[in-house]
Amino acid sequence: MPSPIVPWKGAPLRVIFAAEKPLEGELSLIAPDGSVAAKSRNRHGGPPYFWFAEVASPAAGTWRVTLARERAPAECSTITREIIVRADQPPRPRETPESIWPVRNTWNRATENLFSAWVEKLFDDPLDAAPSWPALHEVLRDRSRNVLFNHLGLGEDETKMVIRPDCADLPYFLRAYFAFKMGLPFGYSICSRGSGSTAPKCPTWSSIMSSGETRAPGEQEKTSGTAAAPPPSGPAPRPGLIGAFGRYLSALAGGVHSGSGRTLANDNNTDYYPVALRQDTLRPGTSFHDPYGHVLMIVRRVAQTDGAAGVILAVDGQPDGTVARKRFWRGNFLFAQNPALGSPGFKRFRPVVRDKNGGGLRRLTNDEIAKNPQYGDFSIDQTRLGVEDFYDQMDDVMSPAPLDPLRAMKEAITSLEEQVKTRVTSVENGRKFQNSGKGEASMPDGAAIFETIGAWEDFSTPARDLRLLIALDVVRGFPDRVARRPERYAMPTDKGVAEVKTELQSVLASELTARKFSYPRSDSSPWTLALKDVADRMVDLEMAYNPNDCVELRWGAPDKSEETATCKRHAPSAQRAKMAKYRAWLHERRRPPRG
Repeated sequence: MPSPIVPWKGAPLRVIFAAEKPLEGELSLIAPDGSVAAKSRNRHGGPPYFWFAEVASPAAGTWRVTLARERAPAECSTITREIIVRADQPPRPRETPESIWPVRNTWNRATENLFSAWVEKLFDDPLDAAPSWPALHEVLRDRSRNVLFNHLGLGEDETKMVIRPDCADLPYFLRAYFAFKMGLPFGYSICSRGSGSTAPKCPTWSSIMSSGETRAPGEQEKTSGTAAAPPPSGPAPRPGLIGAFGRYLSALAGGVHSGSGRTLANDNNTDYYPVALRQDTLRPGTSFHDPYGHVLMIVRRVAQTDGAAGVILAVDGQPDGTVARKRFWRGNFLFAQNPALGSPGFKRFRPVVRDKNGGGLRRLTNDEIAKNPQYGDFSIDQTRLGVEDFYDQMDDVMSPAPLDPLRAMKEAITSLEEQVKTRVTSVENGRKFQNSGKGEASMPDGAAIFETIGAWEDFSTPARDLRLLIALDVVRGFPDRVARRPERYAMPTDKGVAEVKTELQSVLASELTARKFSYPRSDSSPWTLALKDVADRMVDLEMAYNPNDCVELRWGAPDKSEETATCKRHAPSAQRAKMAKYRAWLHERRRPPRG
């Protein structure tokens, strides 16, 4: 994939070379005069695998992109493609009357691999980092990350367009952005959120070529609880491609939500389809939908080595717009089986294709995906897994070889530490809201505390705190987990299971004490806590999600302590009463059903 869409000497030339298999070799960009202008041996991903190279000021003429393979037969030792770089500025893409953006490509294995490579490059950072961005547009405007920066030559990534998705919007926004840049078909469903007895359903679907909405068979009207206008379409005048895309994102944000991904696994009228838990299917661009409404997207998979466990990294959006990268583990990825909650787990976007009969767009069915040689990965295997089976199988996928139990526990503690530090940002955003003078955040009733609109959604943390409490349970229970499943771990030959468990408990206590972090108190002064403090305050953290409380209370600070001396704000008594009533949800680590 070269970028921009029509390379010319006035714009940097970027190239991603993606492959399905783990080829070894060196990527080179060879200028028209035969000189090597850029090269890279740094292979990313797995799968897909990819190389990246860039030339800031390419000369006009015919360029060659070569991948010189190692240990390959002579007849296929070098893979070569040619790219024409123009001397003059090329014409720019323009809007068309029949679609939101021009469709010139199709979804297939090649474009899916490029999508995965683009996603991984976009959020690439060292493994030990915990990157976070105030909003998605901050990532997309970073030309060192975004291979498709100004891909269309319209200055589209230099505009002030604000792109601030929440967790459910984020995968859609990334998929739509890639489709917009690459000229790929796209659409989205209007779905219900489900209720206490039924899973979400998606009665209507609208594509970028729709003049209206396509109803699922047997559906006569939209399901109540969805509020979204169809995206702009038809021949009406639009303010260029950039403006059309911006308006489309606004409609998309209003149309999709967490229920869009929790549809039943065997439902064909959906935007996502489920996959099996395998290394080749859990690739960047695959989303995880937990049963309670949170959504993450895989951005990188790191294979297990002799010295470290395998890792899956994902990003999620928060109601305040923050986008952060996180590790897969039980504290971040919640899994449960309940038919009323739909089908949680890992899913991929359903391919959108041209309808051969009518010329419009449609989605492939589950059966078509299963039989399509470009995909073939539809599976309902996850629906047959119990909770422990799911996490055990994920351990096997990420780390096929037995893990050193001590190293595995320390990695779990690291994941907890990342989660706690992410909460620092969330609580700090709430403190800034308090100081803005905009008044109190209104607290909704019942299950709506976990998902609503307005300041409460942006700055409260009940769902995040529920996940944090579960994460604390996981870390504190890790020695017991090793004792329950010793065959999963590379147990020392000279120690029994009970002895290993005792050693793990000792190391756990010292690690929780040693790992520290700081948060800004109400007066902005830093206060330092250890992970042990957070673990000791688990009971208080069951009522620490209200943004109308001071930050000290939100970190469970003891009453009348030096830590709380700076606390000047408390939630209204009526809100505290409701929190006491709802406390059982966090104490029992469960989300209440809707409706």
